Amino acid sequence: MAEFWLGDSNGPMGDVGAFMGSELRVDRADLAGHIGQLGDERVLVALVGAPGSGKSHLAAELAEALNARMPGRAAILPMDGFHRDNDWLEAQGLRAVKGNPDTFDVAGFAACLSAVKAATGDCPVPTFDREADAVVPAGAVIPAAAQVILVEGNYLLLTRPGWRDLAPLFDLSVRLAVPEAELRRRLMARWADLPLAEATRRTEENDLPNGRLLISENRAADLVIFG
Repeated sequence: MAEFWLGDSNGPMGDVGAFMGSELRVDRADLAGHIGQLGDERVLVALVGAPGSGKSHLAAELAEALNARMPGRAAILPMDGFHRDNDWLEAQGLRAVKGNPDTFDVAGFAACLSAVKAATGDCPVPTFDREADAVVPAGAVIPAAAQVILVEGNYLLLTRPGWRDLAPLFDLSVRLAVPEAELRRRLMARWADLPLAEATRRTEENDLPNGRLLISENRAADLVIFG
């Protein structure tokens, strides 16, 4: 696969200092149009980005745009609904690194994606309550009528065992590239209610390293947008 330079600054993420396999750069405003050309069968679209890159906002934006053209066409399925619960993490010694690839139920996530892709009826899916720091079982429903399922998460294109089995399920993948300095700013704002030392630890020792995996261990997406 060919490689090209995604940026001209020195950071390790997004468009700043990373070589990636060829990805087609598209304007954010045109993304709904690209998705709209995928056909009439149910499709799964992967929206991939580092923590703080704005995946949830992009998913909501795309769903609004697609549903404005055809009400009920798009629905959102977040990867965060497959966080392992805190008791499991404590037992495995992983509570301090919650959010890294080993702290998700990737097998359950893959099974859910397969079921959603093949479903002919409404399909309940779990969500994640950030304030409660807990999964909400059946927190959302993918309606039977939804044709475009926007799957958003950090590790949808990760090449590690288990995660690499997800890629064939997606009909289109989109990477959201954001400079690391901007990610750091957003993440510190996300954790602003915590003591500064803990907010800094989560940002510098967990979230940003997890985001760097998108450069070092991801397969290329089909499309990339910068935001």
